[in-house]
Amino acid sequence: MCEMEFNNYQEETAKILLDINAIKLSPNEPFVWASGWKSPIYCDNRIILSNPKIRNSIKKYLAHVISESFEKPDAIAGVATGAIGIGMLVADYLDLPFIYVRPEAKKHGRKNQIEGEIKKGKNVMVIEDLISTGKSSIGAIKALKSYGLNVIGMIAVFTYEFNVSKENLNNEGIKVKTLSNYSTLLRIAKKTEYISEIEFKILEKWNANPSIWI
Repeated sequence: MCEMEFNNYQEETAKILLDINAIKLSPNEPFVWASGWKSPIYCDNRIILSNPKIRNSIKKYLAHVISESFEKPDAIAGVATGAIGIGMLVADYLDLPFIYVRPEAKKHGRKNQIEGEIKKGKNVMVIEDLISTGKSSIGAIKALKSYGLNVIGMIAVFTYEFNVSKENLNNEGIKVKTLSNYSTLLRIAKKTEYISEIEFKILEKWNANPSIWI
């Protein structure tokens, strides 16, 4: 993968997510999230894993950003469940150990919240597939810290760029990078005529205050 491709990884990632339908935009027939929010966008980055060529590109983009923006980690930590597969791909590419973090500790067996083997005091990079409000990411980060690990940062494939997620992650003091984001996605979708000017305005309005949209 050439340097020019790395320089354009935010736009390329947005194109990829639209092309493979990992992200669907439907401003006129909105989706309903588990939270109850009505949304003109739905993101399922697990679809990335089903396409070998695509997942290899995403893996290399993530590894590149980690190498360029953070100190070298001792291990990669995926946030369950969406980032387990993607995180494992990155760990393998960087030849690093891999662990993953459950939303909460298991109720049976060894009752682990962190799965895998890692010694306390190690530097870990957190991998997320998607950032919405940031709550699940922060839960994983706090679990890793409680275990005695040093979280050097987090990288996600995509973020909705909600103000609440920025505030939550800033309060946690974690450096965050993403391969692409909502504003880049809208720009690419409009440029490629995936959406119209009117739909672009609807999508912008939703992002400004998603909890009370419609």
